[in-house]
Amino acid sequence: MSKKAPTEDEKFLFVDKDFLNSPMAQADWSAKKLVWIPSERHGFEAASIKEEHGDEVLVELADSAKKVTVNKDDIQKMNPPKFSKVEDMAELTCLNEASVLHNIRERYFSGLIYTYSGLFCVVVNPYKMLPIYSEKIIEMYKGKKRHEVPPHIYSIADNAYRNMMQDREDQSILCTGESGAGKTENTKKVIQYLAVVASSHKGKKDSSAGELEKQLLQANPILEAFGNAKTIKNDNSSRFGKFIRINFEVTGYIVGANIETYLLEKSRCIRQAKTERAFHIFYYMIAGVKGKLREELLLEPFSNYRFLSAGHVQVTGQEDDAMYEETMEAMTIMGFTDEERIDMMKVCSTVMQLGNIEFKKERNQEQATMPDNTAAQKVCHLQGINVTDFTRAILTPRIKVGREVVQKAQTKEQADFAVEALAKAVFERLFRWILGRVNKALDKTKRQGASFLGILDIAGFEIFEDNSFEQLCINYTNEKLQQLFNHTMFILEQEEYQREGIEWNFIDFGLDLQPCIELIERPNNPPGVLALLDEECWFPKATDVSFVEKLSSTQGSHVKFAKPKQLKDKTEFSLFHYAGRVDYNATSWLTKNMDPLNDNVTSLLNNSSSQFMQDLWKDGDRVVGLDTLAKMTDSSKTKKGMFRTVGQLYKESLAKLMTTLHNTQPNFVRCIIPNHEKRAGKLDAFLVLEQLRCNGVLEGIRICRQGFPNRILFQEFRQRYEILAAGSIPKGFMDGKQACCLMIKHVDLDPNLYRIGQSKIFFRTGVLAQLEEERDLKITVVIIAFQSRARGFLARKAFAKRQQQLTAMKVIQRNCAAYLKLRNWQWWRLFTKVKPLLQVTRQEEEMGLKEEELMKAKEIAIKTEVELKEITLKHTSVLEERNALQEQLQAETELYAEAEEMRVRLASKKQELEEILHEMEARLDEEEERAQTLLVDKKKMQQQMQELEEHLEEEEDARQKLQLEKVTSEGKVKKLEDDILVMEDHNNKLQKERKLMEERIADFSSNLAEEEEKSKNLTKLKNKHESMISELEVRLKKEEKGRQELDKAKRKLEAESNDMQEQIADLQSQIADLKAQLAKKEEELQNALARLEDETAQKNNALKKIRELEGHISDLQEDLDSERAARNKAEKIKRDLGEELEALKSELEDTLDSTATQQELRAKREQEVNLLKKAIDDENRTHEAQTQEMRQKHTQAVEELTDQLEQSKRVKSNLEKAKQALEKETSDLTIEVRSLTQAKQDGEHKRKKLEGQVTDLQSRFTDSEKQKAELGDRCSKITIELESVTNLLNEAEGKNIKLSKDVSSFSAQLQDSQELLAEETRQKLQFSTKLRQAEDDKNNLQEQLEEEMEAKRNVERHVSTLNIQLSDSKKKLDEMTGNIEQLEEGKKRMQRDLEAANTQFEEKASAYDKLEKTKNRLQQELEDTLMDLDNQRQNVSNLEKKQKKFDQMLAEEKSISSKYADERDRAEAEAREKETKALSLARALDEAQGSREELDRANKSLKMEMEDLISSKDDVGKNVHELEKSKRGLEAQVDEMKTQLEELEDELQAAEDAKLRLEVNMQALKAQFDRDLQGRDEMGEEKKRQLVKQVRELETELEDERKQRALATAAKKKLETDIKDMEGQIETASKGRDEAIKQLRKLQAQMKDYQRELEDAHAAREEVLTTAKESEKKAKGLEAELMQIQEELAAAERGRKQAEAERDELSDELASNTSGKSSLADEKRRLEAKISQLEEELEEEQSNMEILNDRLRKSTQQTDQLTNELQTERSTSQKNESARQQMERQNKDLKSKLQEMENQVKSKFKSSITSLEAKVAQLEEQLEQENREKQASAKTVRQKDKKLKDLIMQVEDERKQAEQYKDQAEKSNTRVKQLKRQLEESEEESQRATAARRKLQRELDEATEASDAMSREVNSLKTKLRRGTEPSFGSTPRRTGGGRRVVEDASEEEVDSQSDFNGTKSAE
Repeated sequence: MSKKAPTEDEKFLFVDKDFLNSPMAQADWSAKKLVWIPSERHGFEAASIKEEHGDEVLVELADSAKKVTVNKDDIQKMNPPKFSKVEDMAELTCLNEASVLHNIRERYFSGLIYTYSGLFCVVVNPYKMLPIYSEKIIEMYKGKKRHEVPPHIYSIADNAYRNMMQDREDQSILCTGESGAGKTENTKKVIQYLAVVASSHKGKKDSSAGELEKQLLQANPILEAFGNAKTIKNDNSSRFGKFIRINFEVTGYIVGANIETYLLEKSRCIRQAKTERAFHIFYYMIAGVKGKLREELLLEPFSNYRFLSAGHVQVTGQEDDAMYEETMEAMTIMGFTDEERIDMMKVCSTVMQLGNIEFKKERNQEQATMPDNTAAQKVCHLQGINVTDFTRAILTPRIKVGREVVQKAQTKEQADFAVEALAKAVFERLFRWILGRVNKALDKTKRQGASFLGILDIAGFEIFEDNSFEQLCINYTNEKLQQLFNHTMFILEQEEYQREGIEWNFIDFGLDLQPCIELIERPNNPPGVLALLDEECWFPKATDVSFVEKLSSTQGSHVKFAKPKQLKDKTEFSLFHYAGRVDYNATSWLTKNMDPLNDNVTSLLNNSSSQFMQDLWKDGDRVVGLDTLAKMTDSSKTKKGMFRTVGQLYKESLAKLMTTLHNTQPNFVRCIIPNHEKRAGKLDAFLVLEQLRCNGVLEGIRICRQGFPNRILFQEFRQRYEILAAGSIPKGFMDGKQACCLMIKHVDLDPNLYRIGQSKIFFRTGVLAQLEEERDLKITVVIIAFQSRARGFLARKAFAKRQQQLTAMKVIQRNCAAYLKLRNWQWWRLFTKVKPLLQVTRQEEEMGLKEEELMKAKEIAIKTEVELKEITLKHTSVLEERNALQEQLQAETELYAEAEEMRVRLASKKQELEEILHEMEARLDEEEERAQTLLVDKKKMQQQMQELEEHLEEEEDARQKLQLEKVTSEGKVKKLEDDILVMEDHNNKLQKERKLMEERIADFSSNLAEEEEKSKNLTKLKNKHESMISELEVRLKKEEKGRQELDKAKRKLEAESNDMQEQIADLQSQIADLKAQLAKKEEELQNALARLEDETAQKNNALKKIRELEGHISDLQEDLDSERAARNKAEKIKRDLGEELEALKSELEDTLDSTATQQELRAKREQEVNLLKKAIDDENRTHEAQTQEMRQKHTQAVEELTDQLEQSKRVKSNLEKAKQALEKETSDLTIEVRSLTQAKQDGEHKRKKLEGQVTDLQSRFTDSEKQKAELGDRCSKITIELESVTNLLNEAEGKNIKLSKDVSSFSAQLQDSQELLAEETRQKLQFSTKLRQAEDDKNNLQEQLEEEMEAKRNVERHVSTLNIQLSDSKKKLDEMTGNIEQLEEGKKRMQRDLEAANTQFEEKASAYDKLEKTKNRLQQELEDTLMDLDNQRQNVSNLEKKQKKFDQMLAEEKSISSKYADERDRAEAEAREKETKALSLARALDEAQGSREELDRANKSLKMEMEDLISSKDDVGKNVHELEKSKRGLEAQVDEMKTQLEELEDELQAAEDAKLRLEVNMQALKAQFDRDLQGRDEMGEEKKRQLVKQVRELETELEDERKQRALATAAKKKLETDIKDMEGQIETASKGRDEAIKQLRKLQAQMKDYQRELEDAHAAREEVLTTAKESEKKAKGLEAELMQIQEELAAAERGRKQAEAERDELSDELASNTSGKSSLADEKRRLEAKISQLEEELEEEQSNMEILNDRLRKSTQQTDQLTNELQTERSTSQKNESARQQMERQNKDLKSKLQEMENQVKSKFKSSITSLEAKVAQLEEQLEQENREKQASAKTVRQKDKKLKDLIMQVEDERKQAEQYKDQAEKSNTRVKQLKRQLEESEEESQRATAARRKLQRELDEATEASDAMSREVNSLKTKLRRGTEPSFGSTPRRTGGGRRVVEDASEEEVDSQSDFNGTKSAE
């Protein structure tokens, strides 16, 4: 039967069955055991298994026959040829990646782009048109089931349509894939097929339905024009996802359609990549719109639009103007009106024009301006809004803050962002409007269909380098879709299992993806990614970093969440999706999620004159505007009616989509892109595998493996595999199921591997392949049996032939017998008799032959002797060669010994480093303990502070009581008034000083502003220089690349020998340079460690200082306690005095009579007392205010201490991290040291460049230091002025107050004791600083000595190793030739690494400069705050520890030396044994030689006998035979002897070799042992010397300290005297200061009033300014706006003239026409009003012009400043260019020198090449080893660099710690000073109280005296009144005497009271 040839379109659909059923392919597969192995080029390659060795398998590739060893786990099974190009990949028996990829590849290369994979239809983009979408093909697929026709998208669509019609169940087709994979094309094909199929049944329907199908097809071009764009992968890429829902009637007709979109990439209309385009519609418009419409839309060429960043990028095979016409036609078909189309075009034009709006930054301000508003005018014209309102809304939008509306000026960045956001929002709303319009057109009938078919075209799962918010949304949707697929797939599978009656436990594979979905979408407990993002959007100070931190804290323990190991950025996190791990970057996620807009602009657009714009911006109130953001900052709670985030909206739309999809029966289409080059017939294996993984195809295969994917009908199974169970099935009819059961039992399959259903048998993956193999084995057995039968038949045939030959032989025998009968014939007899006579003649001939044979034997013997001689000569030459080789071996053993020495040294270095590490760990532990003690001390300090506060409060209460008592005892006001006058004078002076201070403060602030401007300019210059440096580096890199290319060309031109020699010379120089750099790096490491130790010591000192301060505080507390006791005594005395005063008052009241004068005096006194009470109340209030201030200061100090504690904890954690890093580094250092010796040739070239850069950096650093010094000088001047002001204040205060003698002496004693304490502490500090400095110097010197000694030793070792390596390198010259290319590659890698290191170095250099500055500052400050003798004790303990370590080292060295001695003894014993063996072997050799000589003699004698025997020729035949036998025996003996000789010689040679080796080893061991001993002795002696030096230095330091102490005691005495004087001055000054403080407070109150008035004035001014801001902003537009205003003025003047002309005409008409007077009068009034308005506008414009002129002048001044700055920058750039030119010249000079050197090397080494060619083969292996070592060294160099960087970071951390400790110490000092000041103030107040009390006492005394005088006068008056004149004269003496007595008594009482008072005073 002849088969019908396939047609052209069938070629691309049907598989060739002949290939599948070919027995050749089956035999090849079974014979070769073909499998898949991984390949870098093809993904997987076919190979046959040859051998198996455990886990590894030897495999032969099928294509190249190359043998490869592969791991067993990497091998994947191959399907039999029966499954080649299978239509459904779920049928494959081996379901693995390789088989799936192979099947897709084979089908793709055969033109079959569609393949099923279970429920999936996998489509590979062919990148060419295939004839498989014609109407004929549609007819072929119409109404056919899936398995009846080959795979096709039509088959999927038809099955979905048929299922919808039959089951009345809604259907969905899900198309996913990468951009460019063909999703949109396949959705088009589905719609095309449905349009044909659904309309074909319609018969006699009206034409409206046909229109609907047309519209359904024409909706696509419109959406593509507005939503598609050209990308790198795809020329027509859909930048949005869509779900097309087609509604059908019950009869199957299309009723309507609806389209929903997801995630439009609106940012594409703003910016695109280089070769990409924005949305198509922009290009269609510019190319297609012509005529008036073009002018109306204000269109410009492509290059004029900023948003079209790449200009006009042409799409191949597409004309933009033709596409414009096509979209317009589609719009007409869809029913778009002309107005709607023009409005749509206007919106697109506005989007492009928005990109042309440019903003600029104002001079010296951040505010943005719009110099040219032409683009803004165009935008406003197109949108129908006002220009000024638009510019105001963009530049100064109105924001509602609370209840007030405020105008906020925008920066340039904010304005740009606002315009871009507006463009995106406008285009998105237009797209949504178009979608709604299309849906309105498609759903005209408004009736609900019976069922629908949905087509989802959405982006597939992709993993990019930078994955943002959009990618998270896409991957989230794909997770949900994959979950749907898993759910539906296994539901169908398990339904089939139930139908077939198979036992199966239901598994929901959708739950596998649930954790990842919950991580993204979970609303709370804990919230997911989207919920957290929404939450962060509501927080005022939330950032992307805070969002990521919150996410990692809440979801850090989630299985599907991870943080990247190497943190490049703080906004990165990772999620584990089903397709793999995806790293997301959360930068600008908050803004993307909120999608904010300028609500001022949106409100303008909402009120636009264009109705279309109003429709677009209906929901303008739902925009996230500036107001809503301001509200967010006020309240954290969300309100109903607020905006909804992008994440929320997308989540809701996705939830709706998933509910609709869950309610449908899904069909899955997975589109795959074969290559990124858009080439037909090419398939990138790795790209396809990645897409299969992302699209969930491999996930589906994984699920398939869980079940029974392979299934066969019973009949097919029996037909194919009955051969496996031939005898088990009986003859006759049997049911298929029973037969299969019997067959399975016979095969003995595991019951877990199969299930038997009702009509099919089900198998797990791989089982059918096993059955196929067993079937092949059975078939081979049958074929072998057939072959054996055939061979038997052939053998029997051959046997018959032989039998025939035998019969022929018998015939011949018969003939012979007949011949023998003739023997009796006489002639025959005669013949027999003649025959012996003929033999006699032959004997002579035989003898001649024998003689010839003898001669030949002799010749052979001579030849053997000659050969023996030649062999002996060769033997001697071989021995010589062996000796030479032995010498080489010795040299190599010596090299090996030296290498071992190096290894031992490195091990010792490692031990030293480990010891250092342990020391560092111990120090860290000590620091941790100290931190804990500090915490405890801090708590104690807080307690003490609380106690002090309580004491202060008690003292304040006591003081208040004293003041109350003071009020009662004050009598007179005159002195107080004098005091008030003095205070007023004081006040005036203070006000003057305040004015002076304010002026100075203003000067200082202006200076500060100038300095800040200078610093800003400097930072700008710095940034420019850095950019210049980066450009220079780029140029340098380019030059280096060019140089490398030139070198390559040069190498090609030069001969191989020259290259060899040049590279050898380079390598030698490399070795030397690398060693030098190694030494430098080691020195740097040691310096870094020394710095670390210094920093830790400084930290310890700071801690000790804190302890001392605490002790000082405790001393101060004791002083306080003593003062309190004294005050208590004073209070008691005051109470006694008060009681005495009260007694005196009572006595006075008794004595005084109630006269009018006394009552008046009392009233006056009471008034005075009331005044005094008021004054005391005022003082109490001021005192309370002071106490509150003190409390606030105290709380601030406590907060600062807590902050410092937290900082110390952070520092501790940093130190722990650094400790771990150091541990890692020490483990790596031992590995790195070996390789550092060979990796630094390229480093030298880079080092020179870096040195140049370092010089530049140093120059910059010096400049910055100069600036810093200038600033320091200014600061010092300011401080001097401040000190002078304070001195003036102190002097003024000292003049006002005088102290009483008693109290001053008491307070002086107290303060003397305090200052004695302070002086002692200062002396201690001074001693400690000096001690510390001395110890630091000593330690530095010791470290320097040790480093120099170690450096010397290293140099000596390096020199010796270099000499050896030089000698080796001469031998290894030829080895270098083969591996030069590898070295070049390594060199390139090193250059790249070095370039990276350079960049890192520059960064670190800047950081290092900052560190240097901080270090210098720290050192200066630490010199003032260093500690006492504890450091010395610590040093002593350290020395003791070192001594112990040294003893341990000595003990270890002794143990090592004992080990070496044991090894030496063993080696000597072995050498003796080997010598005895060698002697015995020599004896055996001598015996063998003797036996050999005897054998030679025997041989000679035998030869002589042979010659004798030959001469005697009797019994010739026998003798010859015997001679030959003896000859053979002798030859055998000779051979045996030779072999024995050779064996003996070999043994002897081996013994000699062993002896030589032993001797060499012994010598090497002795030499090594001697070296080690000498080195250790030297080390021990050096350490002893160092210790002795240290002891001596310590003794000298102690003596110096004693001397310093003596000097310090003398200085102390002097200081004590000075301090006493100073204390008196301080007390006077402090009293004046208190009064000044009171006045200052009053002034501050006045200042507050003034400030309020100022704020009111500012508010008024701002209100005025708001009105003037619009005109000012116009003025900022400079000349362009001026021109515009002038044009407007001219236009206004023209309008005015026209109006005047019209007015004249109207007046004429009025005169002529009286009938229309009323209307004309109205018009006249209107025109006059217009004229007045125009005149007012003219005046406003003129005023604006004047303002603009002023602004112009200012701008010219600013331009002049800028020109000056430009000149300075140009000069700097010229300098940089000159420096670059110098660098280029140096580079050229170096190149020329290099060429000269190369030529010299060539000339030198030409002669030596010929002699070294022979040794190349031997030395190649050594070169390979060296190359490996070089690579390892390169790695170690990188690791070293990393470690150095880590060390630098650690040093920085420690410096920061030191700064923190220093700050703590300073704060504690300030706190102590504050407490001292408080004490002094309290003392001053007590002194004031005592002075006031004394004043009161004096006033009381005066009052008593006055009262006495008054009483005397009263008494005298009384006596005069009572008696007459005469008797009075007589009685007067008596009376007066009595009176006198009374007065005397009174005076005596007064004296007694005064004496009591004085007594109390003295007691006091």
